[in-house]
Amino acid sequence: GRVLARDLCGTEPERMSAIHFADYCVASFKDSGLEVAVVDDKATLLKDYPLLSAVGRSSFDVARHHPRVVKLTYTGEGEITRTLLFAGKGVVYDTGGADIKIAGGMAGMSRDKGGAAAVAGLMKTLSLLKPKGVKVIAELGLVRNSIGSEAFVTDEIITSHAGVRVRIGNTDAEGRLVLADLLSHLRIQATQSIAPSLFSVATLTGHVVRAYGGYSALVENAVAKQQGVAAKLQQIGQQWAEPFEVSY
Repeated sequence: GRVLARDLCGTEPERMSAIHFADYCVASFKDSGLEVAVVDDKATLLKDYPLLSAVGRSSFDVARHHPRVVKLTYTGEGEITRTLLFAGKGVVYDTGGADIKIAGGMAGMSRDKGGAAAVAGLMKTLSLLKPKGVKVIAELGLVRNSIGSEAFVTDEIITSHAGVRVRIGNTDAEGRLVLADLLSHLRIQATQSIAPSLFSVATLTGHVVRAYGGYSALVENAVAKQQGVAAKLQQIGQQWAEPFEVSY
């Protein structure tokens, strides 16, 4: 799982474009027992993932940069007692779009797909360890936030998959747009699932580094806070020498 996550996140942007990321997942999960599907049709992406497609609007002009959504499902043996649903941010390259990154801030932005890579690594680990009684569903949003005449811009109002109108305030805040559409699809599956918990996994790059240094941050909503999710994850992270900071 760690090796898969490293391979997906760590290489250079042309080698691990959205298309190559999706292809690598398909190859890696062959004969794994996981259900794997890739959304690659432009019309379907525009209809079902409108915010993600807005982020990738300029990338549609370049065939090798087209967006993808990878869907992965693990179903453990026995009676399912819990369902975990994960949305993974996979911005394969983040220029900042029309709000372009400056002063060298674009360097390293091929790693803005770390959330999707981490979720893919988790799914690989599940396929190997095969825990019983749990179902895990993941959607990975893979897109390049490109600059160009077709790029989305601030002040646009775009209707999300959930039917919510979103006003764009900064095109370099693209990750939440990608995640919103993924989460909208997952929330529908959550309503049909047993004891569901829904997570988003993303690189927030500069802001997390400024706040916490090189550590991952846990941000809870009200329900997660009531259940003590962040405290549990922080405790487990300590055991594995992968510490978390909890954002309050």
